[in-house]
Amino acid sequence: MNKILLNILGFIVGVIWLNIAAQYFYFRFDLTKEKKFTLHPATREIVRDINKSITITVYLDGELPSAFRRLKNATADLLNDYAADAGNNIHYQFVNPIAGRSGIALDSTINNLYRVGIEPTSLNIKNENGFAQKIIFPVAMVEGNGQSYPIKLLQNLDAAGDYEENINNSIQNLEYLFTSAIQKILTQNHPRIGFTEGNDELTNQQLSDAITTLSDSYEVGRVNLDVINKSGLDKLNMLVITKPQKEFTEVQKYKINYFVMRGGSVLWSIDQVGAELDSMGKSGEQLAFNRKLNLDDMLFMYGARVNYNLIADANCAEIPLSTGGVQGQIQMAPWIYYPLLMPDTSSSLVKNIDGIRSEFVSTVDTIGVRGLKKSTLLKTSGFNKVHNTPKLLSLQMVAEQPDPREFASIPQTVGVLIEGSFPSVFLNRSVPAGISENFPVPAQSKPGKMIVLGDGDLFKNQVSSRDGSSFPLGFDRYSQRTFGNKTLLLNLVDYLSNDHNLIALRNKEVKIRLLDKAKLRNDKLTWQLLNVGLPLAMLILFAIFQHYYRSRKYAR
Repeated sequence: MNKILLNILGFIVGVIWLNIAAQYFYFRFDLTKEKKFTLHPATREIVRDINKSITITVYLDGELPSAFRRLKNATADLLNDYAADAGNNIHYQFVNPIAGRSGIALDSTINNLYRVGIEPTSLNIKNENGFAQKIIFPVAMVEGNGQSYPIKLLQNLDAAGDYEENINNSIQNLEYLFTSAIQKILTQNHPRIGFTEGNDELTNQQLSDAITTLSDSYEVGRVNLDVINKSGLDKLNMLVITKPQKEFTEVQKYKINYFVMRGGSVLWSIDQVGAELDSMGKSGEQLAFNRKLNLDDMLFMYGARVNYNLIADANCAEIPLSTGGVQGQIQMAPWIYYPLLMPDTSSSLVKNIDGIRSEFVSTVDTIGVRGLKKSTLLKTSGFNKVHNTPKLLSLQMVAEQPDPREFASIPQTVGVLIEGSFPSVFLNRSVPAGISENFPVPAQSKPGKMIVLGDGDLFKNQVSSRDGSSFPLGFDRYSQRTFGNKTLLLNLVDYLSNDHNLIALRNKEVKIRLLDKAKLRNDKLTWQLLNVGLPLAMLILFAIFQHYYRSRKYAR
């Protein structure tokens, strides 16, 4: 008896000590295939170096739909891991900012939150009386060192309203969002990005969503190469050149070359061929012509060439065409000159990105330049045909079925990453007239990066013809589809502008094993009978067996 009591007492003491130890040591075993409960080494390195108090307030709380409860739980799990690695330097809490508020107080609270970047999301929740509208805040605020960064937990809300897919995408992106915000607080680093203007590049309206999206993490503005001086270039981390249509002067190229020599990154999004679908509206035809941008020699020296051709691809986006008639009906038709570009899966920079919508794309070649490393980022499908330009384009082509024999090809490269020390374009050349400042021109640049894309429209958002408002980047208002253009832009800019490589966090993949809803509807009765009827049947059979067993046993 004493031995039993000692064993019980020892068990109780062991449980108590285990609970005490759990207060000081946090650990768990991640048995998932994709290690979704394990922090990336880059995150651990940043979090463990925190030497300032950081407070994280998550506004996603209260009564939530199941999908958003999953997002909340995933956020809580992640912040638990952060707190465990950072010790007492990270504190977090979940709050419902509108709990108990109504009327004027509710409106005032929402407006105050909106001013600091905390935007609400309105949901239609099904209940006994039909549908009720509910306001939630899928946002977190990261504060520290006198700075605050709002984080949108709900990403890529598309027009189809598929919350399960949106929530899954959001969960995959949580670690990147929080780690990036913490890094900015620690380093107080806000990379400066300049979108060039002055050569008929994309307008502010066409770049509206790109600039707005990047402004959450960077200082973004327009840069006129005719006006900016050496001091202005020195303050920039990155240049983005999107669809220039006017020839670059030698002065402008000299400034770009200086920027590259000092280690600045450049994102080239170039249309070597001039073609616009809007120009076909009246006649239905347009001549796709070669543009003279005066950039060929510069890109060649940097290890790339955007060719003067157009790619026709059977894997393409659709365009709206009027079918005539009294109603003026619109019908969607595939347009082979709008290829859907595929990210190269071997590059972590574009891994897990959806198809990219493009318009009138040219192939991109790499040139053998010593000291430079080239990587392919974007390709077409294997069913394409490359046309030399100039070429006459006609809307009548939509009625033609692509010949599989003519389109059988290999994927064409349309986007490349180049890294290393770039040779100077202006080495041993005279300084162009118009340069009044002293720009150092070394033979080789500091280690740098640049990306060359054979389409100038990849980062252009569509604009409403009714009120001139901008649609989200990557969203096609005609097909109501959202493509991966915005994610591509964020990945490329993050990689080119940040010393800390957090791209692996953005490419984190979390697989959610959801039930097949169609199969669930079809087999619902079968599984209900199996789950309810089988246990009852087994219980009845056991009772019958027990009855006869006892009868036979005691009858003897």
